[in-house]
Amino acid sequence: MIRKSFVFAISSALSLTIFTSTIAKASDYPRRSINVVVPYKAGGGTDAYARALAAAAKGTINAPLVVVNKPGAGGLNGAQSTLGARPDGYTIMLTSGGSFLLSTLTRNTKIDALKSFEFVGQIGQLKTSLIVSNDSPYKTAQDLINAAKDSPSTLRWAHSGRGGFHYIAGLGFLAANGIEAQDVPFKGGGPARAAIMSNQTDFGFIGIQQLKGFEEQLRGLAVNASTRDQKVNSVPSFKELNIPYSNISSPVIILAPKNTPKDVITYLESSLKTITKKPIFVEMLSKRGTAPAYLPAEDTQNVLMEMKSDILPILENLKK
Repeated sequence: MIRKSFVFAISSALSLTIFTSTIAKASDYPRRSINVVVPYKAGGGTDAYARALAAAAKGTINAPLVVVNKPGAGGLNGAQSTLGARPDGYTIMLTSGGSFLLSTLTRNTKIDALKSFEFVGQIGQLKTSLIVSNDSPYKTAQDLINAAKDSPSTLRWAHSGRGGFHYIAGLGFLAANGIEAQDVPFKGGGPARAAIMSNQTDFGFIGIQQLKGFEEQLRGLAVNASTRDQKVNSVPSFKELNIPYSNISSPVIILAPKNTPKDVITYLESSLKTITKKPIFVEMLSKRGTAPAYLPAEDTQNVLMEMKSDILPILENLKK
């Protein structure tokens, strides 16, 4: 009995020590640099948010943010790397929420976009849009819909790759309006934009920010959203045009490994709210045609949950 009591006391003491150590680590967080994993190549829209975040975090987060690009497998390589890190707040992931959700739904993986991580918050929003060349005969979204109905499956449309959120949003638009068109995939938004400008395709679904600097070559017909884009606000939304669409976009979100201490998550969540209001953050994004869009952790998770309900019917139709 004495031996069992001794073992129990030692075990309890060790548990208390580990628990106290975790609390202590969380309470003086951060003590060193924080790795921000971006599961895509440098230079893209998501990476731009990460670079702006790292620059604007100075003075708010008491440690440097180091952007680490780990591309591959539709964002799953970086996600797996983040999941394998210690849940201590020193490794977090900044990702395109819509693209990440699609990767977990369409690829062979055990990663669940809604359950495998702790949500920290949203700092931005990447929206897709219906775009044509400036010399296109289609002056409005309804013009294009009418043409597609008159000549089924003859129009060609560009996007940045099958499986991405631009592609899924485009399919949702076609299905919602009862039209068919031939999709033409490209490796990224830049090549898709070039194809639209040169009239290799009749229209495209690409990021609304792709219009910046190309206003003389491209015409935005509609943003795939309920409201206009904050930066490119000259283009109407599908909702205000009363045109059916699938509400699929890509919030730029930050996730942490499961079981990261709650007070660390709270610290980061509060820091994001401050950072997204900073002039340097706003200015860096503005140069890329994007803008801040902050949401706390719970709201961010809810956005992804709602998006999943919009995506699943489209994916089911693809299987038919």
